[in-house]
Amino acid sequence: MASSDHQGNKDPTNTEGTPSPGTSCPVHSHAAEEAKRNGLRKALVRHRDYVKISVPEGKGKRLLSEWWKTFIALFYAVLNLVLTTVMITVVHERVPPKESSPPLPDKFFDYIDRVQWAFTVTEVNGMVLVSIWSIQLLFHRYKAIIARRYFFILGTLYMYRCITMYVTTLPVPGMHMVCAPKLHGDSQAKLQRVLQLLSGGGLSITGSHLLCGDFLYSGHTVILTLTYLFLKEYSPRSFWWYHLLCWLTAAVGVVCILVAHEHYSVDVVVAYFITTRLFYWYHTMANLQTLKCSPNNYLTHTWWNPVFNFFERNVQTQVPCSFCWPITWPPACLKNPCKKYSMVQSGREE
Repeated sequence: MASSDHQGNKDPTNTEGTPSPGTSCPVHSHAAEEAKRNGLRKALVRHRDYVKISVPEGKGKRLLSEWWKTFIALFYAVLNLVLTTVMITVVHERVPPKESSPPLPDKFFDYIDRVQWAFTVTEVNGMVLVSIWSIQLLFHRYKAIIARRYFFILGTLYMYRCITMYVTTLPVPGMHMVCAPKLHGDSQAKLQRVLQLLSGGGLSITGSHLLCGDFLYSGHTVILTLTYLFLKEYSPRSFWWYHLLCWLTAAVGVVCILVAHEHYSVDVVVAYFITTRLFYWYHTMANLQTLKCSPNNYLTHTWWNPVFNFFERNVQTQVPCSFCWPITWPPACLKNPCKKYSMVQSGREE
């Protein structure tokens, strides 16, 4: 009997002192949390004058806004957008003339003739989606967490785009494209082009984008796809009609890129693939807490995993779909801080 009791109370570690495979991650150990609760309970037993307040399961994990991290992610996104603009100016000087290097064969172009106004539809749809996403984000209760996820993924995608544009320069996809004259080392004129692109948002409808070479991969596809994914992820699941309208807006915008012959088909396919994979990988890591410290999770081998851990360290649960007014009235500083405690206090006095 004594031996069996001794075996039943064994420490769950092997003879070498390493944790057994069944033990949980030390970062979010349920045993450690239970020990803290038991210690608090024993301390309260010695002092009977207390009020028991039950907290629903999951409510105790408070999501911190940490706006300073959000501004770091915003700076990262803006930095990569500016770097992309500089890279477009550099790559433009290397694009071969369309007279000597005609467009590459593309199967989509073989069957679909160019529609001149199609690219305007793409950019209008993109602005509509971004506007809707901005309003949805403004009213979301956990906008700081969601915004830094959006900024980090967007910045990373545009950093990848800088690399692909620089290493491979494709000829223009159509003879209709009008490219600005090359500057041949005029640094001041290149700087003016960078500022012109930034002032117009890199959009053709603003007349600011007259440079060529930013083909692989499509930045318009990145914006349309990523914005739709965030719109769907952080809105109620029952809003199927809302998701459908956003999907149609994004899908029409992506198709119109090809109909306008502004990008090769491979530019759009690569942009869609990279955007969706990065979004799914990031949110899988963020929503499944067991993956954050699992030795079998190969996503932790990515270069951005340390940045992910920095941004998501205090987000220990899935972000709920909750909305509120962006400005509360009256402000918190005018509210009575003792109002919520007065009911508990009056109960004890009775």
